[in-house]
Amino acid sequence: MDERNMMPAAAENGGAPTAQETAPLPVSQPVGTEQVREAWETLQKYKAGKKNLEQRIIENEQFWKRQHWNEMRGKDANPMDPQYTSGWLVNVILNRHADAIDNYPEPNCLPRAADDQEEAAKLSKILPVILKQNGFEQTYSDCWWYKLKAGTACYGVFWDNSKLNGLGDVAIRKVDILNLFWQPGITDIQASRNLFHVELRDNEELKEVYPQLQGRDLRSENGTVSHFLYDDSVDTSEKSPVVDWYYKRRRNGREVLHYCKFVGETVLYASENEQQRPTEERPVIDPVSGAPAADPLTGMPTVQTVETGPSMAERGWYDHGKYPFVFDVLFPEEGTPCGFGFVDICRDPQIQIDLMNQAIVKNTLAAATPRFFIRGDGAVNEAEFADWTKPFVHTDGNLGQDSILPIQSLQLNGNYLSVLQQKQQELRETSGNTEANTGSVPSSVTAASAIAALQEASGKLSRDMVNTTYRAFEEICLLVIDLIRQFYNMPRQFRITGDMGAQEFTSYDNAGLQPRPQVDFGVDMGYRSPVLDIEVVPQNESKYTKAEYNELALNLYNAGLFQPQMADQALAVLSMMDFKGRDELRQKLRQNGTMLQQLQQLQQMAMGLAQMVQTDHPETRAAEQVAAQMAQMGLQAPAAAPGGAADVELTEGRENAVTAKAREQSRAAAQTR
Repeated sequence: MDERNMMPAAAENGGAPTAQETAPLPVSQPVGTEQVREAWETLQKYKAGKKNLEQRIIENEQFWKRQHWNEMRGKDANPMDPQYTSGWLVNVILNRHADAIDNYPEPNCLPRAADDQEEAAKLSKILPVILKQNGFEQTYSDCWWYKLKAGTACYGVFWDNSKLNGLGDVAIRKVDILNLFWQPGITDIQASRNLFHVELRDNEELKEVYPQLQGRDLRSENGTVSHFLYDDSVDTSEKSPVVDWYYKRRRNGREVLHYCKFVGETVLYASENEQQRPTEERPVIDPVSGAPAADPLTGMPTVQTVETGPSMAERGWYDHGKYPFVFDVLFPEEGTPCGFGFVDICRDPQIQIDLMNQAIVKNTLAAATPRFFIRGDGAVNEAEFADWTKPFVHTDGNLGQDSILPIQSLQLNGNYLSVLQQKQQELRETSGNTEANTGSVPSSVTAASAIAALQEASGKLSRDMVNTTYRAFEEICLLVIDLIRQFYNMPRQFRITGDMGAQEFTSYDNAGLQPRPQVDFGVDMGYRSPVLDIEVVPQNESKYTKAEYNELALNLYNAGLFQPQMADQALAVLSMMDFKGRDELRQKLRQNGTMLQQLQQLQQMAMGLAQMVQTDHPETRAAEQVAAQMAQMGLQAPAAAPGGAADVELTEGRENAVTAKAREQSRAAAQTR
């Protein structure tokens, strides 16, 4: 087994290590207390650099939950004022998320070299299974919620040794941006010198999983990790930050990725401390005979211990040398790997809409609720006056005109309602959440082509957002392939879907992805690892899209394009069209056309042989019998091409000139023989 398969299972966010793996690290190891202290100081600098980003993400979550009145309300605001919140911003996010789910991606592996086609075809069937086993559809949905609110989603692509009963497999998870820390000022996350992932875990749980923490004073600085404003009360006083530290070092002229896990000043695991090279026992070969050597006393084969590769300190944590995190940015910003989302765009119009709604509701309540001025010496029974069910109200003394006066409320001008509607339209236009985008069109547009063109134009923003996710998805699939290349030393079993939709069971390992020797003209050109490209195919789950494809297939069938004799015309038509499955349809039509040509050639050969038999034996009518059988099968007898094969058309009482000529040639050939 590869040495990477023998690392602690707890090194990748889960799985309890063994007692040997959790033994205290020697002081002389490269990564120890001093290195961890320096890493902690670096982490604090990185956290200070993303303080504004964390605050913005937390505030955006409040807007999504429609609990943003604490940020809108001033210090002198009346706590009795209504605090209604409209759902315009929420509706924008709901529609964009629906667009993303309708375009759920599927990977298709393409080879860069001809000899990699078989491996690419296998991975095209296996990658969707790996994604399915990881629940990637749910991860994809969760990351899109995060992306629309915070502006950036993050996927983590790890190797988890605890999967498959210790055999290990790929793990794809959603990563909270609040728990991730990188070098300030960079745009590409891979350019960061260090990368930290911090997660709060219960102290008692840590001591159970990692015995070396027993009796240690765990770091109580749990403020390193910012958290959302939860509705529930979350106590973090008995939790400690567990740090996953990824960093890059130069080794033998290349950049190597290393990994360290620590709590406080205690190192739980460090890949750079794994300096022992993997070994295996191999038989000793006799240089003379070329056969395995044997012990002269026991006769048993002689074995020797041989190093099979570099140590993990030399090789690194992952062979691909990249941080196992993929950022999916909505609207990018300069100087940061993160971007901003729809909440950042629509929060100001949403605030203005809510404030105007509050003012309108207050004015409506004031106008609908009668209120009065009552003089202090008027001696009016206020309880009876406020009770509209009592016809009589008692007073003491004379009741003057100014004893009770109704309070006149100001009526809102219609301009205020127009401003509110303009703000609502501003939010819709700014976010691209127009009527056409949500499925409705103005009443003045009635033509089907105009409606389709309007909806197609309104979907440009959604397609652009989905394309950014597709690029991130390509990177995720490439990381998965790299992990398969490194860790699939033993075969895994997969249930895949065959070409005709039938279930197939296959096993797969990394043998086909390993470096291969290259020899050109007898010269050793070194080794080449198969390199694959990822083509993302959207999996449209919309029922309307499927109905559209079905209707298109029926239209092509009714037009006769599926007939074999129409293959050339059908291929010309399909070359000008673009729809899902077009290439497969073109391939099938081309095959049908080729089969028709072969069938016609066989028919001509059969008719020619029948003519020869009939010539040799005039009493037989072989040609007529073959033509009749072809008619029963729904086939036409092949017509003669100009200057070509014989025309087999038969008429009563006479014979075609071409057929007669062929008869004479056949008779002459028979006499010659």
